[in-house]
Amino acid sequence: MFTAVQSRSTPVSSEIQHVFSIRRRKISQICRYNRSCFKVKAVIQSGNDNKTVKDANFMEKSMEESNRLLVSSGKARDVKAVVTLRKKMKEKISDKIEDQWESLMNGIGKGILIQLISQDIDPVTKSGKFAESYVRGWLSKPSDHPHIVEYAANLTVPHDFGRPGAIIITNLLDKEIHLVQIVVHGFNEGPVFFSVNTWIHSQKDNPESRIIFQNQAYLPSQTPPGIKDLRREDLLSIRGNGKGERKLHERIYDYDVYNDLGNPDKSEDLARPLLGGKEKPYPRRCRTGRGPTKKDPLAERRIEKPHPVYVPRDETFEEIKQNTFSAGRLKALLHNLVPLIAATLSSSDIPFTNFTDIDKLYKDGVVLNDDNDPQKNNFLSEMLEKVFSVSKRLLKYEIPAIIRRDRFAWLRDNEFARQALAGVNPVNIELLREFPIVSKLDPAVYGPPDSAITRDVIEQELNGMSVEEAIQAKRLFILDYHDMLLPFIGKMNSLPGRKAYASRTLFFYTSRGVLKPIIVELSLPPTPSSARNKRIFSHGQDATNHWIWNLAKAHVCSNDAGVHQLVNHWLRTHACMEPYIIASHRHLSSLHPIYKLLHPHMRYTLEINALARQSLINGGGVIEACFSPGRYSMEISSAAYKSMWRFDMEALPADLIRRGMAVEDTSMPLGVKLVIEDYPYAADGLLIWSAIKEYVESYVDHYYSEPNSVTSDVELQGWWNEIKNKGHADKKNETWWPKLVTKEDLSGILTTMIWTASGQHAAINFGQYPFGGYVPNRPTIMRKLIPHEDDPSYENFILHPEYTFLASLPTQLQATKVMAVQDTLSTHSADEEYMYQLHEIQQFSINDHEVLKILKRFSAKLKEIEDTINQRNKDIRLKNRSGAGVPPYELLLPTSGPGVTCRGIPNSISI
Repeated sequence: MFTAVQSRSTPVSSEIQHVFSIRRRKISQICRYNRSCFKVKAVIQSGNDNKTVKDANFMEKSMEESNRLLVSSGKARDVKAVVTLRKKMKEKISDKIEDQWESLMNGIGKGILIQLISQDIDPVTKSGKFAESYVRGWLSKPSDHPHIVEYAANLTVPHDFGRPGAIIITNLLDKEIHLVQIVVHGFNEGPVFFSVNTWIHSQKDNPESRIIFQNQAYLPSQTPPGIKDLRREDLLSIRGNGKGERKLHERIYDYDVYNDLGNPDKSEDLARPLLGGKEKPYPRRCRTGRGPTKKDPLAERRIEKPHPVYVPRDETFEEIKQNTFSAGRLKALLHNLVPLIAATLSSSDIPFTNFTDIDKLYKDGVVLNDDNDPQKNNFLSEMLEKVFSVSKRLLKYEIPAIIRRDRFAWLRDNEFARQALAGVNPVNIELLREFPIVSKLDPAVYGPPDSAITRDVIEQELNGMSVEEAIQAKRLFILDYHDMLLPFIGKMNSLPGRKAYASRTLFFYTSRGVLKPIIVELSLPPTPSSARNKRIFSHGQDATNHWIWNLAKAHVCSNDAGVHQLVNHWLRTHACMEPYIIASHRHLSSLHPIYKLLHPHMRYTLEINALARQSLINGGGVIEACFSPGRYSMEISSAAYKSMWRFDMEALPADLIRRGMAVEDTSMPLGVKLVIEDYPYAADGLLIWSAIKEYVESYVDHYYSEPNSVTSDVELQGWWNEIKNKGHADKKNETWWPKLVTKEDLSGILTTMIWTASGQHAAINFGQYPFGGYVPNRPTIMRKLIPHEDDPSYENFILHPEYTFLASLPTQLQATKVMAVQDTLSTHSADEEYMYQLHEIQQFSINDHEVLKILKRFSAKLKEIEDTINQRNKDIRLKNRSGAGVPPYELLLPTSGPGVTCRGIPNSISI
């Protein structure tokens, strides 16, 4: 019989125990009733003696004969469940033996037990009607796919069984199985689909069986009575109880703070503060439940590479992703390539001495040191050659897009400004709306609040306009990292090999429709001798000012790279999506239409975030090693979350209005008009936003047509409340959280979430290597301050300005490591799922023709948008996306192939 017992490793609450005890009684009643009235096939329990087996076989044959009589008399019918499994891609002999054993167990009916539950209530048991059978068949049926196999289970059900609503599946094998789908044939309505694509744990790991629901969407109030209890129970089993260390086979979704980034047991230098709480607020992550470190009881013990960090089982990368691009590529990078780069270059970690040194990375490559172990060396070489452009230990980088057409574009002011609108981080530029520019930091700590950028300095660059006229005409813009970074600059500059400023950059939008940088302000914390430690730079005309101006721009680019990676990329997409995903699993049944809507946009995100905590954003990880903030990186991310993150401002139109880059205009399709029409990120982003909004509104309207249907949806209300109160607990009392009362409220919330996971992440992720792969264009670290005339280094700067500039950039080791990371993060995997494919993906999850029509309309709309973007990139009037040597803006094109393409919008954050 079906065992309704929670895992021994997971103590259960009294509420869950109560539900399980009810189902045990009901299933027992169903079995007795079915056996007496309809003689549904009994479960055969294996025994140690031959008599038990013979009795069981005799009973089974008797049942089969009885079932045949019932079918022939019209009181019952035979149905067949076809079970599709995905096998692992293996080559080991032991694995092949395991596969043969699995086939044998399924052949004799000892491998997989399925229980078919009707949507209808049985009048006797008051539960769903029930039939069960083992999967059987001596040989699995191979499919066209080499790793897909099919088995069958024959069941006999009463003639009034009704439509199947759920299947309970028990895996009696010694290992987990990957269930693709179950299709039940034999009912008058046609085949009934249960497409799940899920891992089913072995009963030896957890005696609790899995509940699988059919491909139909129901609001909680519409759930068929026969599966209502199962719906509630399945949600309870996913939530766990917040105790114990999670095991890799489990599927428990719960919350925790970021207390696993440091490793104080290994070194005091690797201790990191806890993120999440009043002092350092942060979104919550998925709980793993590991014990505390020895030296810090508030820090969680780390799992170091290559051992995996727990994520719920279905959140892990599928094998095709592991074996092709992103997952295998990222793991190979972090576990093998980066250490190999470090071993090669660390002993001579020197700066680039001339631009030819940088060019060699693309022409000649980096020769990596051989390992002393020949066997390991051969294996590593083969692996790296498959995943990267590494041949015979030669790491050779592709030429980044930013210099592919024009190798000197990065030097020009117009390209520096263009990237603020069409680069990898086009989300920080703002309209300057007030003058003078004033800091909001405490002047008692950070000095006088007013900027050193004066009216006279600005008006020298405005071609006869006054500051007031330029502000009124919306011609002045600012990239302001002063308040975000100044509190950390002193600590950052105390780190070896790092020198940074807090920066402000002012831009002027010319009458020719071109944005140009006019002033850079670089600030250091006040000192006892100087309360105003600020310097002003402009492009100048002479050679000396030209080189100093380039150094000032490089410092701005370094700040921009850090804010991009730590705030806009990691925090606002990866970290903020994680609570939405956890809450969706905990509160929205897989039957819920909103779960089905969000599911493609949650794929792989928890896994990639876990990998990032393990090797990218952790203490001593790649981000700390290669970006200016160093060990203070995540503290800056937390400070940004505290000061600027708002859910309502993550909507693209709201964000553009907040930054002054758009104004409200009811005559425009989305009610906003861009201040700079040639703003590629915003112009293309609004097209994608509009398509998502239209799609979501149609979908929500389809399911929530009745009055009060949003407020009466208990799963939905629990979902939204938990996102605010647990997932973003440090922001729970903010008044700006949207209400969830109407279907318009729901559509707005969902549009923001889907945009964040898809278009927003694509726009700020997949251009990392095309723009950052050339170090002078976007250095992630600056190692020297700009020399003063009275500095000892000033004379050397005058004699060798090129060397001074390059010596200020990342070292060869830092640059090579960060280029490898950016290359990987910019790579689409071979199994990427893109937004335009949603109608193909969702057809296996939603059995609703009207919804599939909505999805097809969305796909068609995205195709139209792609054509529009391609036309824009050919428009010579749009100078930020076309012209001599100018890369077209393609980051928001919906389609892409695998690799570093600088285009394509995946459904989810998967790299």
